[in-house]
Amino acid sequence: MKNDDRERRGESRSRRRGGGMSAADGEGFAIDPTQVRAWKRYPAYKDSGVEWLGEVPEHWEVRRLKTLCLRSALYGANVAATAYTTTGVRFIRTTDITEDGHLKETGVFVPEELVKDYLLKGGDVLISRSGTVGRAFLYDSGEHGPCAYAGYLVRFVPSENVLPKFVFLFTKTQAFADFLQVTAISSTIENVNGEKYANAAWLLPPLPEQQAIVAFLDRETVRIDALIEKKHRFIELLEEKRQALITHAVTKGLDPDAEMKDSGVAWIGKVPAHWEVRAFTRCAIEQADYRGATPTKTESGIFLVTAKNIRKGWIDYEASREFVSEIDYLTIMRRGLPRLGDLLLTTEAPLGYAALVDREDIALAQRVIRFRMDPSLFEPRFVLYSVLSPYFQNQMLCQSTGSTVLGIKASKLPQLKILCPPVSEQQQILALIDKKCAMPDKILERANRQIALFKEYRTALISAAVTGKIDVRGEEAA
Repeated sequence: MKNDDRERRGESRSRRRGGGMSAADGEGFAIDPTQVRAWKRYPAYKDSGVEWLGEVPEHWEVRRLKTLCLRSALYGANVAATAYTTTGVRFIRTTDITEDGHLKETGVFVPEELVKDYLLKGGDVLISRSGTVGRAFLYDSGEHGPCAYAGYLVRFVPSENVLPKFVFLFTKTQAFADFLQVTAISSTIENVNGEKYANAAWLLPPLPEQQAIVAFLDRETVRIDALIEKKHRFIELLEEKRQALITHAVTKGLDPDAEMKDSGVAWIGKVPAHWEVRAFTRCAIEQADYRGATPTKTESGIFLVTAKNIRKGWIDYEASREFVSEIDYLTIMRRGLPRLGDLLLTTEAPLGYAALVDREDIALAQRVIRFRMDPSLFEPRFVLYSVLSPYFQNQMLCQSTGSTVLGIKASKLPQLKILCPPVSEQQQILALIDKKCAMPDKILERANRQIALFKEYRTALISAAVTGKIDVRGEEAA
């Protein structure tokens, strides 16, 4: 068959190109990400008859998932949160599974007698049917210990001639993502029940070939993950350096020879003598706490910024997408409407995250307090950097309460202190921060882009190998 783009159905162009990687980035890989088009192909292909699978190796079978399993589409246990304990059997929920299919380190436990019919066995595959639809997990009894699974997960027990890891890896392919998209569109609701998963088209190579594909991907993904981890560590170091620069600037100023005085705040120490130490809330000309009844959510309307959306320095509009009705907007925001530059501060889950309002067509949820600082005292960005600095965060921690989730009461906010240099000096400090952080920000952006490319390549490699777009049978361990 011709080696053209038609043979690469099921793979997006972005996943084929490997763009943005240097030759050095690809060193050590059995298949070079910079030479994606040179991937070895199978000698002969056939039409799978399934739109999102495209052509598959001629000798591979196209089967429904349930025919690959001894037991199929088994729903998990419904256990109330009040029954959770700190010992017993680990109770796996959708939220306990990471995007890559790993189990998070922390979780909940339940008494074994509550879930004795839902205990997992080695090789079981779980797939989420609601929430984060399609998220999958491969259970290993030796690695994970005794576990049961919750109701929003669906369990599949592969047959003896099917490698559980191969079934799991198929859930990481673009073909599976396409299946989820088509299914979601047809169902108009954001869940995929066990029956739909059970009847989904799956690929089945001969067992030795499954073993070769799994072994190949185990080797290659370890290398990719190592590169991603290296980039993440680099970003952490860069962020630490950037934060140290900002912290020093907002606590010590620009003049190393300036006369200093004791700030009177344990976590600050000495500060320039001409700086003031003020009560944080007394520097605000407006303060609004949106605690109260949870507003009714709608499918569209005014974007509701919750504590989940507020990060350390910005509002992430993708972290949680909730809306309230335009009709209810003024009632929900009766304590005051946001204005560009207002400071948003989270009081719980998470505690102490802050961002500046960057658009005014938003509503604000509980656990978020809005401050409009006195412009004669503060530049908004200086306040943001100060609130996120260790000296202010430590004050919040000291005033917080809670055994499992830390939070700060509104009555404690007046005890928080903030450093207040002259506005003209704040402007100079901000200009220096912008200048010094311009290059790190560019480097940070590049590192994040490289991580995205490595993840894209990882997905492309898994998709290509598991759906037969490339032949890895002859690829030996390096």
